[in-house]
Order: sequence, then structure tokens, then C-alpha cells
Amino acid sequence: MINGTVDIANASRGMEQEEIEAAQANGISPVEFVVARDAIAVVVHPSNPVDGLTLQQISDIYTKKITNWSQVGGDDRPIVLLSRESNSGTYVYFLENVIRRGEKDSDLLFSPDTLLMPSSEGISAEVRQNPNTIGYDGLGYVTADQKVVAVARDVDAPYVLPSVATVNDGSYPISRPLYMYTAGEPTGQVAAYMDWLLTDGQTFVLKLEFVPLEE
Repeated sequence: MINGTVDIANASRGMEQEEIEAAQANGISPVEFVVARDAIAVVVHPSNPVDGLTLQQISDIYTKKITNWSQVGGDDRPIVLLSRESNSGTYVYFLENVIRRGEKDSDLLFSPDTLLMPSSEGISAEVRQNPNTIGYDGLGYVTADQKVVAVARDVDAPYVLPSVATVNDGSYPISRPLYMYTAGEPTGQVAAYMDWLLTDGQTFVLKLEFVPLEE
């Protein structure tokens, strides 16, 4: 969209200021639409006995302060870290809101030992074959051969599984908006498509296991 080759761009994070400026330099004024919401699920191998983790524990796991499953109630096994690649919006969201806990001045990073997967399918395949792994992905990409871990905001909060209901009521702590950007104010077919997506099209958002805006 910045280069003027498409009318609509999908994004799992908001555009950065430098990206907006790059588009404007090409004569394009991006218009942002929130089209759905998503829960980021934390997943492990089905044989892993750990059922719940706090946000702080997940941060500590991904920064290698916690290195063994026995430290969080699991078996005596080393923790193998999985992540999406750094150009993924899911990676950016997880870094800023889980690892850094939303603290703007935090400089925490993923451990260098983290295995960067090029796709959701890559995370699924690795979790399926390695009982020591932990990964994360959008709820709609989680497959039946992964175990979803309940997440708590802190040690005094309830452990909550991701779902449409828990995203909507705010109880699941790792959720985000999903965006579409148009190259300028939409007109014609693009406007008709965006109007449909934000109304009747929301039923398809639910079928794809994302969270519709109207629910």
C-alpha cells in the first residue's frame, strides 16, 4: 500500500509513524480501520501438565529468567522458546505487551535462544513434535494438537483461557485489534467492501475464530 500497488493492507499492528510518512511521501494518506479483535494464545505440547501462567511468568520464560518447566509447576524439562519472526505484527505485540508488560521504557528482548518460526504452521509443527516447547499465536491459528494455557494478569488474578467471550469481556489479558488500511478514504468498490466487512462481514470474522466487533 505504501508503494501504491494495493488498495487495502491487512495488519496485526498499527502503522508506525515512519510508515505513514513513507506512504505520504508517495502521495498516499493511509486510513485506519479496526476490523476485528484477536486473542494471542500461549500454547504448549498436550503432554505438558502446566495449565496456567501469569504474564510475569511468560515474560520471565521468554527472557530466560525461567528456564525449566519445573519452575512453573511442570516436569523437570528445559523450556524451548518459539516465536514468530521479528517482522510479524504478532511478534511486536507480544514483545511490547507481554515480555515488556506494556512498560514503554522497558528494554527487555526475546532471549537469543528463541527459535523464530516463519509462520503459524511452523509453530504448530514444532509444538506438536517437541514436548518442551512454548509458543504463541493468534487464536484462530491454534490447532487441536496444541494445548492452550490459561493466562492471569498477576498472581492474584484468575487464570483465563482465550475465547470470543473472554476477549469481549476483557478478562483475557492478551488481546489486540486487527486492522485494515486503505490508500486514502475508500471510494467505489473499496468503500463497498469496507462497509460490508464492518457490518454483515463480521459473521465471517467469527467463523474464522477471530472476535467480531459487534459481538
